[in-house]
Amino acid sequence: MPAPPRRPARPRPFRSRRPRVRRSRSGWAVRAVTTLSVMVLASAGIGHAMLTSLSKDIARVDPFKDMKSRPKPGHGMNILLVGTDGRDQVTADERRRYRLGGAPCHCTDTMMIVHISEDRERASVVSLPRDSYAETPAHTDRVTGERHDSHPIKLNAAYAEGGPQLTVRTVEHMTKVKIDHYLEVDFISFMKTVDVLGGVEICTVHPLKDPYTGLDLPAGAHRLNGGQALQYVRSRHADSSSDLGRMQRQQRFLASLVEYATSSGVLLNPMKFRDVTGAVLGSVRADEGFGTRELLDLGRAMRTFSPASSEFTTVPIEQMGYAVKGVGSTLKWDETRSARLFQALRDDEPLASHRTRRSRAVRVEVAPEQIHVQVENGTTVDGLGKRVDDLLAAVGFRTTGVPVNASSPAVERTTVVYDPRWDRSARSLAAALPGAELREAPGQGPVLRVVAGTDFKSVRKVRAADEGELSVVTGDEVSCP
Repeated sequence: MPAPPRRPARPRPFRSRRPRVRRSRSGWAVRAVTTLSVMVLASAGIGHAMLTSLSKDIARVDPFKDMKSRPKPGHGMNILLVGTDGRDQVTADERRRYRLGGAPCHCTDTMMIVHISEDRERASVVSLPRDSYAETPAHTDRVTGERHDSHPIKLNAAYAEGGPQLTVRTVEHMTKVKIDHYLEVDFISFMKTVDVLGGVEICTVHPLKDPYTGLDLPAGAHRLNGGQALQYVRSRHADSSSDLGRMQRQQRFLASLVEYATSSGVLLNPMKFRDVTGAVLGSVRADEGFGTRELLDLGRAMRTFSPASSEFTTVPIEQMGYAVKGVGSTLKWDETRSARLFQALRDDEPLASHRTRRSRAVRVEVAPEQIHVQVENGTTVDGLGKRVDDLLAAVGFRTTGVPVNASSPAVERTTVVYDPRWDRSARSLAAALPGAELREAPGQGPVLRVVAGTDFKSVRKVRAADEGELSVVTGDEVSCP
């Protein structure tokens, strides 16, 4: 049979509501096989029936009850994906092995808006930091029945105070994005899904070790089972970036999940598809409107997804460590840039259209010109300190220009030593030194130290995000090469 003719390429307008994804001839083959698989399911009379049966297994919740004055509907479909710390069905062995001990706070551990484009060819995932400063609408406490006026909280506490309803109301109030569907996943459903898939591969350029979750991964590629994947996406102490670093790992994990699901044949194998979908839907809670039709829509969308057509970002932050009386340290959103981000979701625009592509430099929180650096040579290689100093100065860092020898000449891994009060500067400096380790030194002051080790290879360009720019990555930029 001759291959179907290729469609002529269409220019992609900046504000297109129906962006087209160019596909190769191999993409045509995959679509043809996928279509055949769907036809087989339909002819056997089990495709729709199977999804109907699966949708009946979903535990239901009403997150939209009595909601008034909601945002106007946009284009596409918006799903609020909430990960809770529920662990009632976790075994004693799993609690011990994956460090899941302690009583849950009944808070949201993860929160994302998943936007599926109107043409079902693109997914945009926006992470909402759990420690975001938020103000709840007036509500009734779901436990005590007490009526509360609007008050400040951390975003993840909305679930503890008012469950899914207050969570949705708070998110809509903050983003002005109408939530169409609500999906709630707990620890057990997450672990089961990964295990049914046979694990998910992730990559890390430097070792990740978190004593709180038990995560211990050397640099390189790893296939994680359900428990290990849970450690990976929950870790907040694997590096100095805390919750923001954790969200980046969650995005990398989702990108790898999309890549595996779309390239491994899972979507073309009815039995495997049934097992995976059953693992997901058998242990989640969703709104009543999320049924067979929505499952079919998502199935159609997944057949056209690829890592390149999935994009990830985090709400732009204006101030970290924003102190709020009675609440503690929070993250304050950048109102201007956040407004642009959520407007793009309402208009069904690709988020990548709003980022600057003029430079391939890595985006960081603090501009190099604002960071003071003292370079130390931690090896016996003559001139290494001056070389590192010159390279850092060349990309904009304010080095002392007078490198010194470190206390030890046997340093293997290049290290950024910093005062915790300048942690954002330290992360920005480390980004310029691929593979560098971060080490806290309380009381050191504003000058950061770079101890060059035998692993030093190069310095890469970094730059602070431009005003109005979104830090957006596509799935093929964060999944394993």
